[in-house]
Amino acid sequence: QVQLVESGGGSAQTGGSLRLSCTASEYTYYMAWFRQAPGKEREGVAAISHGSSGTLYVDSVRGRFTISRDTVRNTVDLQMNDLKPEDTAMYYCAADPDIYGLTLSSQEYAYWGQGTQVTVSS
Repeated sequence: QVQLVESGGGSAQTGGSLRLSCTASEYTYYMAWFRQAPGKEREGVAAISHGSSGTLYVDSVRGRFTISRDTVRNTVDLQMNDLKPEDTAMYYCAADPDIYGLTLSSQEYAYWGQGTQVTVSS
């Protein structure tokens, strides 16, 4: 059982930046960030494979967010720049050791963190 702990959420103004971090209890090949706003379904934001060999972003954050990982420390970070009010959501870290390719489908990830809140004000 992989345990994931997120940190780094908080409040920012439009155009600001925040950095989320997730620490895993053990190494997993695929890691990702998802988010869920009130009344909306959980949405995949970014995913990364082993050694940062592959990354995947949802269109709405591409060019603004950057996912990265440290395979020694078992961490995955999400650098969020040029934040917008529509980025407001609970952000979740997810991981899975066995997925057929990078994906932003929440159904493919077996392990989840508790979430960290990101609030962007206009």
